[in-house]
Amino acid sequence: MRIVFMGTPDFAVPTLAEIVGRGHEVVAVYTRAPAAGGRRGLDLVPSPVHRTAERLGIPVLHPKTLRTEEAAETFRAHEADLAVVVAYGMILPRAILDAPRLGCVNLHASLLPRWRGAAPIQRAIMAGDAETGVAVMRMEEGLDTGPVGLVERVTIAPDMTAGELHDRLMLVGADLMGRALAALEREALGFTPQPTDGVTYAAKIDKAESRIDWSRPAQAAHDHIRGLSPFPGAWFELDGARVKVLRSTLAPGHGAPGELLDDALAIACGAGAVRLVEVQKAGSRAMPAAEFLRGTPLAKGTRLG
Repeated sequence: MRIVFMGTPDFAVPTLAEIVGRGHEVVAVYTRAPAAGGRRGLDLVPSPVHRTAERLGIPVLHPKTLRTEEAAETFRAHEADLAVVVAYGMILPRAILDAPRLGCVNLHASLLPRWRGAAPIQRAIMAGDAETGVAVMRMEEGLDTGPVGLVERVTIAPDMTAGELHDRLMLVGADLMGRALAALEREALGFTPQPTDGVTYAAKIDKAESRIDWSRPAQAAHDHIRGLSPFPGAWFELDGARVKVLRSTLAPGHGAPGELLDDALAIACGAGAVRLVEVQKAGSRAMPAAEFLRGTPLAKGTRLG
């Protein structure tokens, strides 16, 4: 098939590679424009999808908007059978959705209709979900409201971080999209409307919500920590400085919320306790709890902010 691929971050790269590897003709890649970065933020850094497309010799476009007639004409000129969208970062208007012969399909990192929206991986973990997955859906103008063609479920392990789940879903999703395209070619892929029950929205992560609230139950604090790892990173305050927690696990014990219970970073919560496994001081690298404590000795009973 002639395919237009639309995506931006690392999460989308395996799907692009899978589509090319299966012999489809990717006639153009749409991605976000290069952003300031590099040393001192002075260089323009292309997105991961942009770099992959260039390596594969695929033309790259990064329009500022898709809502002009010029953008629609350019898109129609690709004469694509299908558009595949994976974490592109821009809303597709009706003129774009209707342009390809078979429409536009999206790979979404959740079990729709649960966790529609911007941050489904993080929100699933922060909510304590035991399972999530990826879905291939036909796109509509609504936010992740389209009918679903294929789903693959993935178990969320008790201590799994958002970064680990991201990497798992990234690969599972690429394979799922490959299978979906094969079924579309055979005219064997049906799409089922999403149920109206069970709809939840995965709002974009706000850095203001990343401070750890030790008064919450241990399970909730643990889910909060791993759901924000590695970015933006849940944090507590120690001597006026922020310390990110990148990995934790549930621990026995109880005490006042935020109280250090032993010499291995077990911290009391509103109910139960969590043990901090990997932390990162501001301006420093991530390190195991034992290494952190060698450089920052903390007495039992210390209260973390």
